[in-house]
Amino acid sequence: MKKFNAIILISCLSLGCSKEIASNKYAESITSEELSDLIYEFSSNMFEGRNTGDPGQKMAVEFIKNFYLANNIDKAKNTNDYFQEFLVDFETRKIASPDNINEDNIDWVKTENVAAIIEGDTYPDQYIILTAHLDHVGTKNGEIYNGADDNGSGSMALLEIAEAFKLAELDGKRPKRSIVILHVSAEEKGLLGSKYYSENPLYPLDDTITNLNLDMIGRTDPKRVSNNDNYIYLIGTDRLSSMLHETSERVNNKTVNLELDYRYNSWDDPNRFYERSDHWHFAKNNIPVIFYFNGTHEDYHQPSDTAEKIRYDLLTKRTKLIFHTAWEIANMDKRIVVDQN
Repeated sequence: MKKFNAIILISCLSLGCSKEIASNKYAESITSEELSDLIYEFSSNMFEGRNTGDPGQKMAVEFIKNFYLANNIDKAKNTNDYFQEFLVDFETRKIASPDNINEDNIDWVKTENVAAIIEGDTYPDQYIILTAHLDHVGTKNGEIYNGADDNGSGSMALLEIAEAFKLAELDGKRPKRSIVILHVSAEEKGLLGSKYYSENPLYPLDDTITNLNLDMIGRTDPKRVSNNDNYIYLIGTDRLSSMLHETSERVNNKTVNLELDYRYNSWDDPNRFYERSDHWHFAKNNIPVIFYFNGTHEDYHQPSDTAEKIRYDLLTKRTKLIFHTAWEIANMDKRIVVDQN
């Protein structure tokens, strides 16, 4: 970690801007090298494509849990050692609690969301939830669909963000509001892990002020007509809260300064990406969301979605932006409010 210039630090403390400086400091813990190491392992053949309920998906949740244990990041409440367990029926897309099965004739598959928390020190009962799905499509016809971008990129970015918040906590800079890190399962089966969470929340939805969702943030979109690769698609930022949109823009301008591309944010977007990832179940509950997305590419849902194709330089910048944004929302004097219909 780099040391602060003492003069700058003293000046900043006198102006009340230590939280912003801390954000910059801990963002530096998010590195391309660590993201690369995590994604190469998480999307390796050993995990067999992380299909919901399969042994590879079970390995994936253990991998994530062990990261949190190794970094002393607390498990979320009401979990079974970080796991929010639930049952899925692939054919009907029904979900159920393992303790409340009413239909014995269904071929239930057991799976798990993984949830950790950095508790806030001022408003601990206000929650910013960061989500990314941990599952992929598994193995087909003997080929492993590794899912490095979809969604190894988002899942492993969450680990780096959680670690950055933990480092701040260890330095006595716990966020004002609580940060919940939620890795959801069964996204590829119809957003079922986030649906289960929204119907069985670990923390009250009324106290959940924002959801930041990461799904495919490690590549570029070949259909995008631009010479600037330093971008990220944002979807949903202004759908429910102008305050969230303005905060997102302001944070980007003073930190990473990516091009924020809103082409998929329009209400009449034929791709309907707003309804196609896990933020949707938060937005349906009137919780303001930002969906971070790099767009689809030729390796989307193909066995060729592998770790060496990730743009780790871009992934690092995008992950830092999301950390800065979460930090700002968590430490603002006023909470994000819903003011759009």
